Amino acid sequence: MKKKIFIFITFLFCFNSYSFSNELDCNEFKKFSVNYMKCKAKMIKNKTISGSKNFIDDTKKFQNKEWSDEKSKLNNLKEKVTEK
Repeated sequence: MKKKIFIFITFLFCFNSYSFSNELDCNEFKKFSVNYMKCKAKMIKNKTISGSKNFIDDTKKFQNKEWSDEKSKLNNLKEKVTEK
């Protein structure tokens, strides 16, 4: 019984994953049509934007991590100087 339920749920997720995807399918157009070129350009644009957003977010996280360590060192140094 458990195997049947597991198999049913697996098939359910396999078939539903395509219905929720936002990918563009340019194969429905002819290769040299204007709509095909627009579709391909839109795909390239979306991939470029998502890639650049990931790069920017990773860079910001790295900088915040590295600079927070240096800021704490500077603050400790300031405290030591002002104590004397």
